[in-house]
Amino acid sequence: MLNFLLNGLEVQVENGTTILEAARFYGFPIPTLCFMDGLSPYGACRLCVVEVADASGRTKLVSSCTYPVEEGLRVRTASARVVHARKMVIELLLATCPQSKIIQDLASAHNVRQQRFKQEYEDCILCGLCVRMCEEQMMAKAIGFANRGERRTIGTPFDLKSEECRTCGGCIYVCPACQLRCSFTNTESAICGGCANLAPPCIESHVFDDMMCYMEPCVACEIDKVINK
Repeated sequence: MLNFLLNGLEVQVENGTTILEAARFYGFPIPTLCFMDGLSPYGACRLCVVEVADASGRTKLVSSCTYPVEEGLRVRTASARVVHARKMVIELLLATCPQSKIIQDLASAHNVRQQRFKQEYEDCILCGLCVRMCEEQMMAKAIGFANRGERRTIGTPFDLKSEECRTCGGCIYVCPACQLRCSFTNTESAICGGCANLAPPCIESHVFDDMMCYMEPCVACEIDKVINK
């Protein structure tokens, strides 16, 4: 067993446990996009970043889905640095694929109200979910990555029709850009915000030092709902 600090709590996990698995086990939610149970972790979207500190006190941001817990590690899942990084990632995702309802929901849930990057309307965010689904669950390997950098794409080998593809639809099922489309119509903005809680009751009245509230659902919001019924 490994002992480490998770948001200030002394906890134990088995060897080989990732930070994401440990956080979920102990009730600390971490948002994910390219991660899915049953598929190998990939760490592409960087939405699941957390802040870790080693014995010397040096800190860094790591993807929690791929980072294994180490003895004596100190992890914070919602520090100010982490929250800032996640919002930046969501802005980049919105710049790439604003029509994805999953990404719009993430923006609403994490209070993202602006998108400062060049707007694109791509049909792929290169999360790799479809590639891993095809290879690991469908055992087909009909699709994969091609090229690198800004030329990186997903498709069949040599862009030819794949004889391995069984048109099972697994790739579409897991794709965050294909599953559901956001119905917002404001083409001048990448952010809909229609599903956002614009006035959470604890946003200004409570300060958690260098940690944002990690409760999901928010306890203050749930109490407010009961009082106002």
